[in-house]
Amino acid sequence: MPEPAAWKYEKITKKMFDAPAPERVFYGRVITAVGNEVIEDGFVHIKDGKIAAVGKRADLIAPASAEIIDTLGKTIMPGMMNSHAHLSWDGIHELSWQSMHDKPEMRAYKAAGNMIKSLRAGITLVRDLGVHDANLFTKQAVAQGIFPGPRLLVSGESIIQTGGHTYWVCREASGADEMRRAVREQVRGGADLIKIMACHDTLEFTDEELHAVIDEAHRNKLPVTAHATYDACIRRVAEAGVDCIEHGGSMSDETIQILIDRKLPIVTTFSALVIQANEDIARAFGIPEWKIEERKKAVADKSRFDGLVRASKAGVPIVFGTDAGSPAVEHDRIVPELGFMVEVGVCRDNLDALRSITARAAVLNGFGDSLGTLEAGKLADLIVVDGNPDEDLTALERVEMTFIDGKRMH
Repeated sequence: MPEPAAWKYEKITKKMFDAPAPERVFYGRVITAVGNEVIEDGFVHIKDGKIAAVGKRADLIAPASAEIIDTLGKTIMPGMMNSHAHLSWDGIHELSWQSMHDKPEMRAYKAAGNMIKSLRAGITLVRDLGVHDANLFTKQAVAQGIFPGPRLLVSGESIIQTGGHTYWVCREASGADEMRRAVREQVRGGADLIKIMACHDTLEFTDEELHAVIDEAHRNKLPVTAHATYDACIRRVAEAGVDCIEHGGSMSDETIQILIDRKLPIVTTFSALVIQANEDIARAFGIPEWKIEERKKAVADKSRFDGLVRASKAGVPIVFGTDAGSPAVEHDRIVPELGFMVEVGVCRDNLDALRSITARAAVLNGFGDSLGTLEAGKLADLIVVDGNPDEDLTALERVEMTFIDGKRMH
């Protein structure tokens, strides 16, 4: 593994924010996210920050030492994960302006506020794909107990070719050596993964640059995820060796087969389209009328999502992400994305959509053995929801409790 970030050598005398993790037994309706399993009258027993047991309520003799939380039939399910978000973007102000003009202190406040909103929404892990490097400091603040937040995986600065897509906020680089330097800077800052902007209207990076950025990341044991939105780009980065596709788009059968062969997931991000197509919401956020009409046409034309649908049906893992921080996409907006995933067909039904934000997200993020499902031995990241989200996804707008490592965060 690479040399740890400098802050990891600091001695932490006492965390500013921490919470106890007492032994607890939850009674309620349990969605384990293991296949389609739903236990209508079940329990989840947590102890020492882990799940001790899950099953039918009738089969449990509750330990005398445990605190009992009877949800009265509410749903207990794994904590949710947003695998594509930007915590220091607020989703309210214009993107390029806040990217270029927010002071570091404002980025910190926005990230702090968005972590609170995420926890209240039942998000227990955020994969922050940066653009600028503010997320490196957000990760430090949570890890050192300076501020309470979800689990964080951060990319540091997104890496782009000079003058590339969103050059005004990313780490620009030209040439193979400079690409390697850019990766090493993120590694030095404590990044968990590397994000590249592989295309916009045109393909970006020379072949030499693309190879260098991927090779350097992998040499440092970090995965690479690529902003890739159409077939030529998706195929190119897949063949070059990236580990994940962000957004996705049109795809040939040949490209889909490459994704399957290489076991590459796609993090779909429909929220900007879906939310900005809602006239009332979009106008409240100052989205121009031409953009609203463009979004409405895009949402109505389901054929544009055919590549993603065919990829999903062929077996490409589809993982939830909202691109939170984009205009009108606030960090507690979960349902529009999940609902559209089902509507457009990249998820078969509500339970499959819930697995995209729990079980499949855990695998993508390297926590398949410890998070994402409610099973004995896994970490106690779970939420309590007022309603049945497998039947009505809008129930996820009523998250009543959020736990990470058995600690109550909301």
